[in-house]
Amino acid sequence: MPDAPSVLALALQHHRTGRVREAAALYEQILAAQPQHADALYLLGLICQQEGNFVRAEQLLDRAVAAQPSIAPYRISHGLALRALGRTAEALDAFAQARAIAPTLAEAHHQEGNALKALGRFSEAATALREAARLAPREAAIWLNLGVAALETGATAEAITAFRQAIALEPARPEAHNILGHALFVSGRCDEARAAFEAALRLRPDFAPPLDNLGRLCKATGQLAEAVTHFRAALAAKPSPGTHSNLLLALNYLSDANPAEIFAEHRRWNALYAAPLAPKQSPARKLAPVQRPLRVGYVSPDFTHHAVAYFIEPILAAHDRTRVEVFCYANVRVPDATTARLRTLADHWRDIAQLDDDAAAACIRQDEIDLLVDLAGHTAHHRLQVFARRPAPVQATWIGYPNTTGLDAIDYRLTDEICDPPGQTETWHSEKLVRLPSTFSCYQPDAAAPELNALPAVASGRITFGCFNNFAKITPEVIALWGQLIRQLPDAQLLLKSRGLEDPATAARIRAAFADAGVDGARLALNGKELSVHDHLQLYHGVDIGLDPFPYNGTTTTCEALWMGVPVITLAGNVHAARVGASLMSHVGLPDLIATTPDDYVAKAAALARDLPRLGTIRQTLRETMRRGPLCDAAKFTRELEAAYAVMCGPRETA
Repeated sequence: MPDAPSVLALALQHHRTGRVREAAALYEQILAAQPQHADALYLLGLICQQEGNFVRAEQLLDRAVAAQPSIAPYRISHGLALRALGRTAEALDAFAQARAIAPTLAEAHHQEGNALKALGRFSEAATALREAARLAPREAAIWLNLGVAALETGATAEAITAFRQAIALEPARPEAHNILGHALFVSGRCDEARAAFEAALRLRPDFAPPLDNLGRLCKATGQLAEAVTHFRAALAAKPSPGTHSNLLLALNYLSDANPAEIFAEHRRWNALYAAPLAPKQSPARKLAPVQRPLRVGYVSPDFTHHAVAYFIEPILAAHDRTRVEVFCYANVRVPDATTARLRTLADHWRDIAQLDDDAAAACIRQDEIDLLVDLAGHTAHHRLQVFARRPAPVQATWIGYPNTTGLDAIDYRLTDEICDPPGQTETWHSEKLVRLPSTFSCYQPDAAAPELNALPAVASGRITFGCFNNFAKITPEVIALWGQLIRQLPDAQLLLKSRGLEDPATAARIRAAFADAGVDGARLALNGKELSVHDHLQLYHGVDIGLDPFPYNGTTTTCEALWMGVPVITLAGNVHAARVGASLMSHVGLPDLIATTPDDYVAKAAALARDLPRLGTIRQTLRETMRRGPLCDAAKFTRELEAAYAVMCGPRETA
């Protein structure tokens, strides 16, 4: 055999010219004679990586590192093979060692940052990637990854800068334009976000992510028909459970939606993404032993400063630990102070954000959960495909989503008889409806809520209507009806608060829509600022009457308005999302503010606006009424919930 250097030189020549089979054969020849030849091990490992044979690649690269432990690129490549095998923690160690050996090697910092990012350690990842970008400022991939890490930490401005730098270096990367658009969208800069998504699509017209993102943007800005069109286009380009869930959520906002068609779409989601994951043979259902509490698991991405927290926190605190042992499965990407507070209320807390669906399901099975409760439905970052694997014998959905999940694997949906009148909505659910005796949820007012003030109309001399719901709910039909109302009351004004209004183009479009509905711009106040909870609630000091959108009513926003002494006019529809307002108003003693037709809605709102003495009385008494009523009675609600859980789980195993 020729000497190893000659063979290696020939192999490298083949390798560089793309003749990898010939190169691999020569590397194997060298290793047959010198099993610990570091360069041959390394280069053959690279070929195995390239071909997707990560098991052998990792073995070869591990041997290369053992033969030459001081060569940083060997450790980097070994780390990449480990990551490909899902061994990210080991990969992180390999990258850290490479960085220690060669602290000025940008790629070592780059891959260390990527591994930290994959492990959910975003702040550390951003630090590593900033150093990589300093060392190699012309590498677009580094800037792109830095932007992603920064975005996850909430450093949106830094993320936008990083993405723009990546695009400046490589303008033809559609994924860079797409993620820039996402960061701009998160920042409320909707016009710029739209331009970025459209730039991505010019580069790749069938690229699903920007189509999906355009759908999300259009939904957020109240352009629902366009949103649905974009979601369907994204699904045509690349079927995805996340995009399909985005479509399902959007359908709930449409004024002309057909409940049967929406149900059929939910069942399609189940058929495509859930049913294939069902266990081949369902395990025999085990009865919970009578001598221990029921083990109840709550699964949510929203154990953070999120609307869901206002409704789950009082339940976690009020659970009777002799009846229920509480497990929280947190799919939380960026924990916050609310996360920390909720963690203290759980008997057991499991972070599952970094677990794949199989691992999360295995964790739940290991905990021997009796009842698993989904709190997200088809909202962002749900884990419905964990439920599809049937990790618990009884599974239910509650509060996070106003409709069926469509899943065969979810047995029950918790509601009440006002939101889902008996005999009216059952056919549009794959789950069995369990109607709680009082209300479907329990609200915990924020401790930062300001004190009540006097009726603002008395001081201002005019009625101010208000709505603080997101603009996906403010449909053209809603604007037309509100316009009809405002025209009846010459001195009235309308205050709208929504994050989408931060964007000048969205604000201009909304003003134009109201102008078309006969509402002069001087009578329309728009607020899109990000405010503290206290300042957000204090805006109600300037609102006399709340207006509930339709067909997707407010929930948290309505509860907030009521707590601030502001009555809300609502229009009851025929499905849960359109009847939440009716449930809430019934439970604060104001059923007369529930309209049954659009004309009735206008008439009730106008009549209340003309009755300042009643408005003043409501202002001063509504908070106490709410505090003493079922909406805020956590102890009573939780006992009712626990009783429902006991029935859902069935008989207990006796000793």
